[in-house]
Amino acid sequence: MTKQDIPTGASAATQPESAIQANYMSGFGNGFETEALPGALPLGRNSPQKCAYGLYAEQLSGSPFTAPRTTNERSWLYRIRPTVAHWGDFRKVDAGLWRTAPAVEAEPPIGPMRWDPLPVPTEPLSFREGVRTITTAGDGGAQAGMGAHVYLITRSMEHEYFYNADGEMLFVPQQGDLRLWTEFGIIDIEPGEIAVIPRGVKLRIELRDGPARGYLCENYGGAFTLPERGPIGANCLANPRDFLTPVAAYEDVDAPGRMYVKWGGAIWAADIAHSPLDVVAWHGNYAPYKYDLRRYSPVGPVLYDHADPSIFTVLTSPSETPGTANVDFVVFSDRWMVAENTFRPPWYHMNVMSEFMGLVYGQYDAKPQGFVPGGCSLHNSMLPHGPDFEAFEKASNVELKPHKLEGTMAFMFETRFPQRVTAFAAESSALQRSYGAYGHQLHKHFNPRQR
Repeated sequence: MTKQDIPTGASAATQPESAIQANYMSGFGNGFETEALPGALPLGRNSPQKCAYGLYAEQLSGSPFTAPRTTNERSWLYRIRPTVAHWGDFRKVDAGLWRTAPAVEAEPPIGPMRWDPLPVPTEPLSFREGVRTITTAGDGGAQAGMGAHVYLITRSMEHEYFYNADGEMLFVPQQGDLRLWTEFGIIDIEPGEIAVIPRGVKLRIELRDGPARGYLCENYGGAFTLPERGPIGANCLANPRDFLTPVAAYEDVDAPGRMYVKWGGAIWAADIAHSPLDVVAWHGNYAPYKYDLRRYSPVGPVLYDHADPSIFTVLTSPSETPGTANVDFVVFSDRWMVAENTFRPPWYHMNVMSEFMGLVYGQYDAKPQGFVPGGCSLHNSMLPHGPDFEAFEKASNVELKPHKLEGTMAFMFETRFPQRVTAFAAESSALQRSYGAYGHQLHKHFNPRQR
């Protein structure tokens, strides 16, 4: 157990913005406890007859009540008002370009697809307004699959709050820093970091240094967890100590606002009278967290051949079939390439898992041309893909010395389900319509008289 108070003491809402700090507890999946006021957490019990400071006790469960201990997730929140008091008459509002699986809107020809970065607009867009769905997979109502989105944010949420009941959200910033003020505390993230917000967790998203663009994986299935290391053993990949969960920070604000809820694939809104970010203390293992991808410790072949991309898995969402992920989050970061007599980029392949790829910064070694930071690509289930002409020719002829890939950060949202492209993505001017033919540039090298 870890217990820590926020340095600002009582309500963070009474502090000037510049003085509010994000503070964290380390570890993945821990049973944390944290309080913003001394004694706010009850000792030895969860729901006393009367809570300290006149708070309400509320449990947030992220798993079925009878889930095994290793997968049972819940937290107790001690808040100024329970969630039912932050409620109103909900009405369905325009979901914009946010889609939920199954969303069969377009049928582009099968094959590889790639998009240029979506331009950041000039009109004011909050997070909720700025989500652009590129693909969906599975079925959100059946709690299986995912949505792959790009977010474009040009304004902070002002007295606006949001939670997603359909899935947990994995944020991958590409441009601009974000402050995720959750009911559990404050998370600040920048390009190179990620944050995971469990389903049902309320938050307000604020800009830190101008407009922001990034990627969002909406995971409808089992909660993200660390992959098993198997023969790798106890170390490397993403280490639990590097995951950070916020300490308690609360607002005591009585002011008109609006709550938005994504539920059943639709966006619902209700007027409320006070901030729902009013949790003074909490304990449990169901909470948001962040991780710095630059701390990922990759492993790889040190003699010959190229390993499967699964060795780069940061987080995995398990399915009911052991070893078959609902979603894998995979990162390709700085690393040494040392394999001898080996074609070092990814080989040409077809696989069951479908791959949505994004680039945070730098260059991806298998696609040095046309794949730029902020862009994305889709290589779907059982469709062929691999290095482009330039990457193949260079890797086939270069002198094989130890080489370090530096200043690069690419990633994949990989799922067992085929990914359906939305109408927005299929019709977007950012779509590189000739990308699917990149394989035609590869030359024939076959010579039956020469080995």
